[in-house]
Order: sequence, then C-alpha cells, then structure tokens
Amino acid sequence: MAKYPDPPRSVKELVIAAGRKAARPVQWREGSRPGAGRSGHKRMYSRFVALRIRPAGREIRHAADGPELPECRLLAEWPATEPEPVQFWLSDLPADTPLTTLVRLAKLRWRIEHDYREMKQALGLAHFEGRTWTGWHHHVTLVSVAHAFCTLQRLARAPKDTAPA
Repeated sequence: MAKYPDPPRSVKELVIAAGRKAARPVQWREGSRPGAGRSGHKRMYSRFVALRIRPAGREIRHAADGPELPECRLLAEWPATEPEPVQFWLSDLPADTPLTTLVRLAKLRWRIEHDYREMKQALGLAHFEGRTWTGWHHHVTLVSVAHAFCTLQRLARAPKDTAPA
C-alpha cells in the first residue's frame, strides 16, 4: 500500500493522490451507437483507478469486531475529459480480480436497476395487494418467470432488431 505525506481525508483525495497516470482504460460492454464492435456498435469505455485500501477511523474501529477492517478495493472512474474522478465503488472481491471484471460488475448496476423497474412497472411486481405469504410467493414467482421469458427473448434477438408487430 502506498504511503502519502498527508493522509487523504476522502476517497476522492486518495484517488487524486494516486494520480491520473494510475487510471487505465477499460471497456465493459457494447453501447447502442453504431461502431466497430462485434455487433456493429461502439464499446462503452472509460478510465478507472483501482487501489487496495483498508478502511479506517474511530467509528469503523468501534463497529468492527477487530481493531481494523480487512483490505478492500477502491474502484474509481476517472474519464480522460474530467479533472477529477466522478464515481467510486468499494469491493471485497479477491485481490487478484482483474480490473475489467471489477468495472463490469460495478457498471452492472444499471442493468439491475433497469430489470427491477421493468419487473415493477411492466410485469406487475408492484401490483400485489394480497395478504398471505403463499399469495405473495405465487405473484413474485409468476413475475420472475415473465421476466426470465422477456430476458430470453431480448437475448435471442440481434441488438437493435425491432420487435414483431
């Protein structure tokens, strides 16, 4: 772990202290704009810094079972066009996890939020008004099956194909 003359007071300061040169370009998925990717679309990419850190502080020591928490990974997105990092994530994945895997998993949040919104609004997850565990379980199961079907249909079509009328 790197030693700094004055300890940074925030994760942003820690990443800035590591410097812009620590940022590596990473591509995590294909986007929707035409380009040279495998499917004919541009790849989504940015620059990321990954640092091994150990969270510290009086409040954390009191909350932890031991004197300090184990090391974790601080991932920060620092686009080339930005003067400082713009997004941050903490990960407890193993130290040998590749940077591309860390970025892909961090950026997967968008997909999860999209799927949850689709399940609530389009597939009716939020429409349950029953009072029993069995009824709720039945409703959630049917919504989950409908979501799995929609996902398989989406994956079976080539990107940007139009749905049949």
